[in-house]
Amino acid sequence: MTRRRTAGIALLVGTVLALGACAAGPNVAAGSGAGDPAGFWLGLWHGFISPITFLISLFDDDVNIYEVHNNGNWYDTGFMIGIVMVFSGSGHSGRRRRQAKPCRRAADD
Repeated sequence: MTRRRTAGIALLVGTVLALGACAAGPNVAAGSGAGDPAGFWLGLWHGFISPITFLISLFDDDVNIYEVHNNGNWYDTGFMIGIVMVFSGSGHSGRRRRQAKPCRRAADD
């Protein structure tokens, strides 16, 4: 294995572990009505980490993607903005645009 490939794999594993550490845990407030409801900023964070939380929720019944004990529209707005931030991406913004090459005239002109 080349050094570059090993570094890439190490970076990928480190990124997955770091993102996994940020995922939401069990929702102990679901259905209890205890504590302050989740607001805009927590909704933004939950939307941002939603891909990781979704993967964990497939294997753990105690983990939910969406906080059910929230303050309504502000949480929903933050959640949607967080999801858009994750999934919108930059598209092809880093790709160079192909420039039209100037027409070459014949050598005898």
